[in-house]
Amino acid sequence: MKISADALLFDMDGTLISSMESVLRCWTRWAREHGISAEEFARIPLHGRPAAEIIADLLPAERIPGALARIEQLEVEDARGGVVILPGTRDLLSSLPDGGWAVVTSATRRLAEARLAEAGIRPPLLVAADDITRGKPDPEPFLLAAEKLGAAPERCVVFEDAPAGLAAGRAAGMHTVALATTHEPAELRADTLVTDLSAVSARPTDSGIELSVRL
Repeated sequence: MKISADALLFDMDGTLISSMESVLRCWTRWAREHGISAEEFARIPLHGRPAAEIIADLLPAERIPGALARIEQLEVEDARGGVVILPGTRDLLSSLPDGGWAVVTSATRRLAEARLAEAGIRPPLLVAADDITRGKPDPEPFLLAAEKLGAAPERCVVFEDAPAGLAAGRAAGMHTVALATTHEPAELRADTLVTDLSAVSARPTDSGIELSVRL
């Protein structure tokens, strides 16, 4: 399958890298420190959501700023040795032209930069939770990335592993590619479904980027 695009927009965790063990380790410690029971914490979805939204489901508003600073501290400190680069990531990113791709994540900029640096990934553009007012599944993060790259939304391809991120990509009017790295394929609504980025290759062309996808 061939897809023509001007820009590729990648989610971070579950798409380019995995930090799931670090996430669970840090959030479990955070919940214990804040007096949240394991049962209460288990009911709250974590993946693909900004930390501020997760905390708002668990604590009163006046406690959110301090709790948010604490989880960011824990996760940044745990980034060293807590990140695994996923199959296909390095080969695909190394084939892309400068200015033709971005990382769009629900993590804060400080945390995203720590995890990406640990994986040796240096995106030309990073859109993080600090940069937007409405997170995924709202299209704002992807639309902002497209604007900063100078690409029309319909000429962008979104790579995501989470339903909320795929919903954001669809709402932005972009082609969506789902990676079955953290969810069952039946949970993922997208234009294209792959196992991971090892199924995707790219080459620059005079008109943008041509993707080849093995289905």
